[in-house]
Amino acid sequence: MQIHDNCRVYVDINDKPITAATKIKIIEAGIEFFSKKGYSGVSVRDITKEVGIKESSLYKHFKSKEELIETIFFNFRKACVEILPPMDNLDTLIAGMSLHVFLEKGWDNFKRHMDDPINQKTWQMIYLELFRHPRAMEIYRVEVVEKTLDCLELVFAKMAEAGKIKPMMNSRVLAVEYQYPLFMMVMDYHLLKSQHESTEKIEQHVADHIHFFVKMTELQRGGVVD
Repeated sequence: MQIHDNCRVYVDINDKPITAATKIKIIEAGIEFFSKKGYSGVSVRDITKEVGIKESSLYKHFKSKEELIETIFFNFRKACVEILPPMDNLDTLIAGMSLHVFLEKGWDNFKRHMDDPINQKTWQMIYLELFRHPRAMEIYRVEVVEKTLDCLELVFAKMAEAGKIKPMMNSRVLAVEYQYPLFMMVMDYHLLKSQHESTEKIEQHVADHIHFFVKMTELQRGGVVD
């Protein structure tokens, strides 16, 4: 899913924009229910009752409940890509930023993503389905974990080439060391957001994590970290 000028754009599993208002309502009702009860705990009747349509009407838009969740998963994949920096502009970004600024902007971008209520609910759905729906597990492992690590590995390699971090560092190890603690902080952030509780403490933990990581990896000149 994409958001442009406060207008959310959903796409179908063929990556074509969805314009039918009823189909969009079905998707958002599906996200709402799946995030609370899980996929197996929700019936087509639950969704159509919420939308205000007959059960038969849902099948005009989706062949099955499975196609509905696959559509939600497909949009989530696209949203995950948008959390990461644009890869075709990576060299320019790295040239103009210190590691500290780069990591802070990455966290800020994620928070903007999570401030969206639909994204919050979709993450909850993914967590609920991790060990129940193979697609949810695949998405989390590939789109969330592996692609984030791949991106960071490339960033750290380019930072080393640019003389911004210690050149002897293994970039894949750096990516793992930075991101795996952050995955747990991200989960805490999700939990707090879902309960409408303050995220101040966890955000401070993230800031401290970034500062510590930068101090351990960046080159120091005159005793001052770049």
